[in-house]
Amino acid sequence: MAITFQYNKTSLQHIEKQLKTRQRTLPIIKSKETALRLEVKKCKEEADELKTKLEQQIQGYESMYALWGEFDASLVSLKNVEIDVKKVAGVRVPVLTNIQFDVKPFGLFSAPKWYFDGINLLKGLAKTAVEHEFVEAKLALLDYARRKTTQKVNLFEKVQIPGFQEAIRKIKRFMEDEENLSKSSQKILKALQEKRKLANVPVEAEDDEQRKEVEI
Repeated sequence: MAITFQYNKTSLQHIEKQLKTRQRTLPIIKSKETALRLEVKKCKEEADELKTKLEQQIQGYESMYALWGEFDASLVSLKNVEIDVKKVAGVRVPVLTNIQFDVKPFGLFSAPKWYFDGINLLKGLAKTAVEHEFVEAKLALLDYARRKTTQKVNLFEKVQIPGFQEAIRKIKRFMEDEENLSKSSQKILKALQEKRKLANVPVEAEDDEQRKEVEI
């Protein structure tokens, strides 16, 4: 990223202001990046745990595969999923607050005894699957924010701050050179003026003597 500037005081003040703003902001962005990294790590661990739990529940479902032919799957359905939104390291993410299931009545005496276990297994399986989906969504949002923050840190730290510092050095060097050149020019001009004055003195003195001789 090229820093656009002009070799004058106004441009220098503007760039110095931009530099100070980024130098003040950089530690804040770095702190946010660190917080996001920690949250992403925690979220990944939670997602892995839920994935493992889901796989174990699926294995439990498969172990009863022979019995599921007798089970009425319409007895259990997902009724409602309640969610909330909260900020995690400055990022708004969805949070699962409650899962409601609808369980239809069935004949307690006519149905097999394992129906209760089947219902609980399906409810647990659905609950874990929904929780896993929410954690994955949360992870995607946090990781995106973390990557954007890292890009901003790199932009400030590796591009803009060094670029502004270099621009300030160039402007100051130019202004110093310009000032030195002006002083040198003034000295040269003054020396020339003094030399001319000294060169004119004898001529004026000679003219005076010549005038005196004429008068005599």
